[in-house]
Amino acid sequence: MTAIPRRLFGIALLLVAGSVSAAADSVAVRMRTVTASLSAYAQVMPVVAVRLRAQATGELAAVAVQPGDRVAAGTVLARLVGPEISAHIAAHRAAVDAARATVTVARQALAVQQEKFAGKLATRLAVDKAQAALAQALAIRDRGRAELDAALAAAQITAPTDGMVLSLNAAAGDRVTSGQTLLTLQNSGSLRLRAVFYGMAAATVRADMAGQFQTADGTAPIAVQVRAVVGQLQRDGGEVVWLKATAPHPGWRNGEAGRVQLRGGSRSAAFIPTRALILDRGQWWVLVRRGGQDVRQQVVPGAADGSDTAILRGLSAGEQVVVTNAYLRFHRDVAARFQPPD
Repeated sequence: MTAIPRRLFGIALLLVAGSVSAAADSVAVRMRTVTASLSAYAQVMPVVAVRLRAQATGELAAVAVQPGDRVAAGTVLARLVGPEISAHIAAHRAAVDAARATVTVARQALAVQQEKFAGKLATRLAVDKAQAALAQALAIRDRGRAELDAALAAAQITAPTDGMVLSLNAAAGDRVTSGQTLLTLQNSGSLRLRAVFYGMAAATVRADMAGQFQTADGTAPIAVQVRAVVGQLQRDGGEVVWLKATAPHPGWRNGEAGRVQLRGGSRSAAFIPTRALILDRGQWWVLVRRGGQDVRQQVVPGAADGSDTAILRGLSAGEQVVVTNAYLRFHRDVAARFQPPD
């Protein structure tokens, strides 16, 4: 490139800069009360998973559910059969039958003693002994009934709470032993939201902070509240925060993902039009009108709010910042420094 085009280019830039200088205007820095908003990726996860185990040795039969099925508390999910279980139940039934017979005999004996006592043919001590024998027989019968109920309960796998079947650890026809896990149930009321916050946001999150969880599929946001801040950083520097839904039935599902927005504390912040900001060499600047001159001022911008941006550091309320052709005015001396390549 020859020297003449370079001079013409420089003159053109100076003319443009001069033409906007007179037309440039400014606005005052305004203070506004803002509420901090903390955002993080979050996912719905179960806090409690109930493992249902075999209470006796036997063969698994009548499996009525599959993974993903939702069940209500009290639903029979599977049964255990086999000679051991049948013999166990039969023994308890026989014990209950024997106890019932003993109760019948004890009642008859008490009635006889009471009748004799009325006719002055028996003493009060004999009546008291008959009553004690009946009480003992009733206690043995009630204990036998409880043991029979436990034996019957051990032969079937019942959902202890409303939930969803996460996994089956044994199939119908499998022989299982006492204590073996048969299936895993997710408690419907134990779903929580797990979020990871980073940087300043991680240090700001507090228990009981409120916010909203917006799922990735765009459904209506769910009101949430911080339940616990773990207080331990992950390897990537993030801090785990657990949140709960404020409504009793939020309608979220295990594995749903999205973003959670928390409302932090309120504070006063300086705001300027976003178009007044100038990025130069990795730093943010504005032009401040002081004494009729445009002075460069480095700033630290914060979050945007519509067409305005919060300024965290570098400006005070009432200062005038240039908003018209701010970038061009900031580089008004580029002609003197411009060296185009040959």
